[in-house]
Amino acid sequence: MQIHLTMSFLFCLYPDKMSQRTERRGIHVDQSELLCKKGCGYYGNAAWQGLCSKCWREEYQKARQRQIQEDWALAEKLQREEEAAYVSTHSSSQTQPPHSHSQPSLATFSKFEEKKTNEKTRKVTTVKKFFSPSSRTAPKKESHEGKTPSPSITRQSSIETDRVSRDFVDFLKTLPKQAGRDVHKQSRIFMESMGNKKDLGVEELSECAQDFYQNMSDRLMNHFKGSSEKVDRVMDQVEKYIMTRLYKSVFCPETTDDEKKDLATQHRIRALHWVTIQMLCVPVDEEIPEVSDSVVKAITDIIEMDSKRVPRDKLACITSCSKHIFNAIRVTKNEPASADDFLPTLIYIVLKANPPRLQSNIQYITRFCIPSRLMTGEDGYYFTNLCCAVAFIEKLDAQSLNLSPEDFERYMSGQASPRTSDDPAAWPQTGSNINPVVSQIHQNQSILSNLEKRQQQVIEEANTLQTEIAEWQNSVAREVQEILERYPLEIKSRASAIDADNVEDDRLPPPLQPQVFAG
Repeated sequence: MQIHLTMSFLFCLYPDKMSQRTERRGIHVDQSELLCKKGCGYYGNAAWQGLCSKCWREEYQKARQRQIQEDWALAEKLQREEEAAYVSTHSSSQTQPPHSHSQPSLATFSKFEEKKTNEKTRKVTTVKKFFSPSSRTAPKKESHEGKTPSPSITRQSSIETDRVSRDFVDFLKTLPKQAGRDVHKQSRIFMESMGNKKDLGVEELSECAQDFYQNMSDRLMNHFKGSSEKVDRVMDQVEKYIMTRLYKSVFCPETTDDEKKDLATQHRIRALHWVTIQMLCVPVDEEIPEVSDSVVKAITDIIEMDSKRVPRDKLACITSCSKHIFNAIRVTKNEPASADDFLPTLIYIVLKANPPRLQSNIQYITRFCIPSRLMTGEDGYYFTNLCCAVAFIEKLDAQSLNLSPEDFERYMSGQASPRTSDDPAAWPQTGSNINPVVSQIHQNQSILSNLEKRQQQVIEEANTLQTEIAEWQNSVAREVQEILERYPLEIKSRASAIDADNVEDDRLPPPLQPQVFAG
C-alpha cells in the first residue's frame, strides 16, 4: 500500500469527479479533473472556482449585473425615503399666510417642483457614485503612503519600458500598414484609459484588460482574414507592450491581499521543509547526475518566474520547469512520465524551491494573461497543475501524508524529523505489511547507519595514522641526533691565501699600473 495523499482541494472544485477516487493511492489527477466544471473543454483554474476564463467571465458578468440591480434597488429605496422625509419636513415647516385658504400660485408651485427635481438629481448622482466600482475599492495601506521607489529601480524600469516601446514600434512596422496603425492606435487608447482608471480595483482593471484582448483579437481576425497564427503573434507583442508598461501598477497592488497570501504561503512551505521525497511518492532518483541536474534547472525556472514582467514570460518559466520535471521522471523510470508522476514531483519542486511571491505571480497571470493561453495548450495545462500543487500544499495535513496527527504536529513544530527517526513504529503501517515506501526508508536508514560506522572506522584509522606519523617523526629525529653525537662535525679554520707562506714576495714585480697616452 502506497502512502495516500488526499487532494482535499479537488473536492471543492470537482466534487462529482473526486467522489469515486478516494480509494486511490498516491496523487492521481486525470486530464478531465483539470478541465472547466461547465464541461466546455477548456482548462479550469482554482482562482476561478474550477471554471475556465471564458465561463468565469460570464459568471462574473452575471454576478456583477445582479449586484448592480441590487444597488439600484437600494438606491431607489433610499431615494424614496429621502424624498418622503424632505416633503414631510418642508410641509410641516411652512407657515400659512393670512389668506391660507387661497390656492398657491403657479410660479410658486413651479419653483417647488424645480427644487425637488434638482434635489432628486443630486441624490441619484450621490447614490450612483456611492455604488460605483471605484467607491468599493479598498483604501490603500497607510504605511505605503508617500512611498517612492528607489532611483535605481525607477531607472531600470524606465530603461525596460523604453526598450519594449521601441521593440513594439519596430514590430508594427513589419505588419501591413493599416493593421499596424490600428494596433498602435488601439493600444495607445487602452494605455491612456488605464491611466485614467487608477482608482479602480484590480479586478475591474483585469476586466478592462480582458475586454481589450478580446476586442483586439476580433479586429486582428478581420485584418488577417482569420489567420489565427498571425493574430497570436501580434497579440503576444501587444501583451508584452502593455503589461510591461502597466506592471508596476497592477502586480501585487496595495488594494489586494496578495502580499499577505505570499507571506502565508512562504511560511507554510518553510514549515513543511521536513516532507521527504518518499512521503510524496515522487518517482525521481536524485542520485543520478542527469536527474539531479534536471531538478536544479526546474527549481531555477520556478524561482526565475518572479523576475519576469509579461504573463507570457512567467508562463514560459512554468512550462520550462515542467519539462525538466518530465525529463527527470523519464530518466529515473526509463519510460515516459504520466500525469500521476508529474503532479507529486511538481509539489516536491515547489516545496524545495519556495518561489518568491508565488501567490502574486499566480494572481497576476490569472488576471492579465491572454485568456486563450490559459484555456488551452501546454502553458494552460502546466499552469493549472501549478495551481493544484499550491492548493494541495495549503491544505496538506496529517491525513494527506498518512501520518498520525501527533507526528505531524511534532514534525511541523520541529520537535522531531522523519529523516532522523530510528523508531520503526513512528512510520505508518497497514496490518502486518509495512508500506513499501517505509521499507525503502528503513533500508536507507540502514545504509546510513553502515556509512556512519564506516566513517567512524575511517576516523579512528586516521587518528592511528596520525599518531604513527608523529612517532615516526620522533624516531627519525632521535636517529639523526645519535648520528650527530657519534660523528661530530669538525669545523676547520678558514684557508689562507695561496702565497701566504711565500718568502720571496719581495721579488715579485710591482702591479701593473694603467698608462695614459696623449692623443
